[in-house]
Amino acid sequence: MPEQPNLLLIMTDQHRGDTLSLEGHPAVLTPNIDALGIEGAHFQRAYSTCPSCIPARRALLTGQYPATNGLGGFVGHPITSSPTLPQALHDAGYQTELVGRTMHQEPPDKRYGYDHMVHGSTYELHDVYAKWLEEQAPGAGGYRSAGISSNGWTARPWHLADHLHPTAWIVEEGKRFLRHARDASCPLFLTLSFYAPHPPLIPPAFYLDRYLRIPLPDPYIGDWPTPPAHHLVDSARVNLRGEALRSARAGYYGLINHIDDQLFWFIQTFIGLSHREGREWLVVFTSDHGEMLGDHYYFRKCEPYEGSARVPLLIRGSSGFGINQGMSTKAPVCLEDVMPTMLDAAGAPIPDGLDGRSLLPLVRGECDRVRDVLPGEHSPCYSKEQAFHSLTDGRWKYIWRPFTGAEQLFDLDTDPGECNNLAAVQPDATAHWRGQLIDWLKDRPEGFTDGKRLLEPREYPGIIPGVGCTA
Repeated sequence: MPEQPNLLLIMTDQHRGDTLSLEGHPAVLTPNIDALGIEGAHFQRAYSTCPSCIPARRALLTGQYPATNGLGGFVGHPITSSPTLPQALHDAGYQTELVGRTMHQEPPDKRYGYDHMVHGSTYELHDVYAKWLEEQAPGAGGYRSAGISSNGWTARPWHLADHLHPTAWIVEEGKRFLRHARDASCPLFLTLSFYAPHPPLIPPAFYLDRYLRIPLPDPYIGDWPTPPAHHLVDSARVNLRGEALRSARAGYYGLINHIDDQLFWFIQTFIGLSHREGREWLVVFTSDHGEMLGDHYYFRKCEPYEGSARVPLLIRGSSGFGINQGMSTKAPVCLEDVMPTMLDAAGAPIPDGLDGRSLLPLVRGECDRVRDVLPGEHSPCYSKEQAFHSLTDGRWKYIWRPFTGAEQLFDLDTDPGECNNLAAVQPDATAHWRGQLIDWLKDRPEGFTDGKRLLEPREYPGIIPGVGCTA
């Protein structure tokens, strides 16, 4: 049997970590994604360390925290400081392919180690999917003719034939690659990248109807937030009620359910191909960040809360990897861990300077965690007040807002919705975590601390001065 395994990375976009049946969600159905965790490993505390598209995907591609790779916010900038995951696998002899949503890096057509890319989303006007859709439904106006915002909370059923939906197209393009463009003489690294469940909230009618006719959970509303007086379709702060709330949630859950159904035969095709080639195989499923979905009067991402920062992460592999089937852990892990995990699986060299850690020892039961504390951050995006730094050990989460000085402390084991801010109630614990954050930020150029106190920064750009993005 060939020594190098085939590797499949499945990425959704803006997918909350708790919207899996495996997580006990009361409505959403995800049996095929669940199976990856049931037959493999499920990480209950997996995080995006900078929860918006560009920095999150950069963290995954580089295996580095924002403080190392230099991008701490939603800003486009070329990766210059390190080899990427696909480049490292390409150098190790892998055929590397990306199908679907781009990795959102600059410049958009740079491959960053992928041999070939087939781009498809629901916001690009001229990518491969957009051109194909115009050929299939000429004069229909494309996906934008649905009239739904690509960042908003409005929802409606997909307005064209189901097989024209971007999720269905991405899966079919992935199958086409496996059947017709696969080079069996070398191992495979395939990234299957979905734009859903990121808005526009336009699942096929079957999936929207399913969630409109069943009870749906209410948002988490804590003892600390204040509802906004007004909100627009693209607002990051909302007070959704009634039909607006119900349709937004139904549209979001429907997009996830649709992805799950589409994945069944794709995963089987990938596994079958690997068996025919005589290769071991590994599947990693994750997302770039979550979606607040009305929790605490927030919509979209860029926040430190579980809805925004926590992502699904499941790993399943063939028997040769020795994964403890059904293992589940609350140890803090992150997108940066995907790169060293896949390189470890491939037997490829893991570059120096990575913050991520291979999760294979964890899923084999050789250790119980790969780090003690995980940092998180995001520079100002929707507002100055939105900027944050955070720390979590998998149970406690500490949050600090640099421009307001506000602190929050949550016990995730007893309060997974982060409804009860314990910062004032437990001053000793808050002081402990504040000290940890001071130590973490002490060498940052923005001036977050003088080594004794947390301070409003002198500057806080998305590109961290003098780190990673300077070339």
